[in-house]
Amino acid sequence: MPISSSDVKLYLSGGASNTNPNASLGGVISTTEIVDNTLNNLFDVVVGQESKIGDTEYRAFYIKNTHATLTLMNPGVYILTNTPSATTSVEISPATEVGSPIQSLPNENTAPSTQTFVLADGEANIVTFGNLAPGEVKGIWVKWIVGANTQAILDSVEIQTRGDTNP
Repeated sequence: MPISSSDVKLYLSGGASNTNPNASLGGVISTTEIVDNTLNNLFDVVVGQESKIGDTEYRAFYIKNTHATLTLMNPGVYILTNTPSATTSVEISPATEVGSPIQSLPNENTAPSTQTFVLADGEANIVTFGNLAPGEVKGIWVKWIVGANTQAILDSVEIQTRGDTNP
């Protein structure tokens, strides 16, 4: 049986016991899976002064191939739906490191070094990285840009993964 979407899982970073998305700032893979359709499942709320002067925040998560025997070939990530606000956007970058851990950030406003972020809007702009054998992981950095004077909005983004497999 080929790899299915349920075999490709997303996990927080920030240490094996991290359950707080706000602490998902790189480091070791967490055992906490990222849950879809949950408010603030990766980023916190940008409030008052942050939205007035603008804010750029970073988070890292891991993609894991949990299939017992098959390799996820030609995997990649892209932004299926970017933020609805005209003054915010999200960019992504696969971690330059192989596996776990990846660089650990001191705070959410410090950019990870050696990363090149891209908009990656739509599947045509997918950002690919090396194959993931069974049990292997790849870190993905996410950059959320909130422009100055952004009005209150329920901001969201959908990041999609894709890959191939041999049966």
